[in-house]
Amino acid sequence: MKSAHKTKAVVFAIGAHPDDIEFQMAGTLLLLGRAGWELHYLNLSTGSCGSMTMNAATTRRTRRREAQNAAQLLQAHWHPPLCDDLEIVYELKTLRRLAAIIREVRPQIIFTHPPADYMEDHTATCRLVVTAAFARGMPNFMTTPRRRPIETDVRIYHCQPHESRDPFGCFVDPELLVDVSGVLDTQRAALLAHRSQKDWLDVTQGMGSYGATMESWKRKLGRLSKRFRFAEGWRRHSSAGFCAESHDPLRSALGPLCRPNPAYARAVPQNSSSRKRL
Repeated sequence: MKSAHKTKAVVFAIGAHPDDIEFQMAGTLLLLGRAGWELHYLNLSTGSCGSMTMNAATTRRTRRREAQNAAQLLQAHWHPPLCDDLEIVYELKTLRRLAAIIREVRPQIIFTHPPADYMEDHTATCRLVVTAAFARGMPNFMTTPRRRPIETDVRIYHCQPHESRDPFGCFVDPELLVDVSGVLDTQRAALLAHRSQKDWLDVTQGMGSYGATMESWKRKLGRLSKRFRFAEGWRRHSSAGFCAESHDPLRSALGPLCRPNPAYARAVPQNSSSRKRL
């Protein structure tokens, strides 16, 4: 679908599964909505494997309804999924379809998974998003359906991995911390719209209370800021091929609600002007 308000800045959250956006990205998405941004929402997967009791067709229908309800609570434009669970792979067909959607939406910000996470659906989603965004202005890259290239800057922000740990269990420091304390109730309501997932995650991942797990993650990140009660963490993708190095629309839009993480600045070598600025 095409953006309804061309004069608005646009942010596009792209997750792997229904509920990934609500767990890791929705608080920041809500804050941008309050700041006047147009919100877009896409789960690449149908969530077809997310049940121990329903067959795949019923699970697809159920999770589609839940995702649409969650997007409505976030006041975001919902886009239909492209793949089934465990079928998100870095391949041309999906890349062409995703690139077409990005050209239609014309986002200034894209939120997606980090390059390293606990499962391949997340990391494959990240790779597809980065390439599709990189190809946004290439007239010789054909999308499905065909969409004209766009000449716009875009900044990609990667959310925290599952439990803020990489696949080897090492803690991942976010570069930026966003204060989501004021929107946590709405974020929780959007997460709980995915009703079918509570029992599934209890059984398969030992997650316990669905909403409480999300809040626990946000509380731990809030402590890093030494200022926020609940926070979401972000890292900026390289600007090369996307925007100017100094371009940081998230901090520009959210002001004091978005702060650099001092631990990240200490851990990352200060080898660029943007790092030194932090």
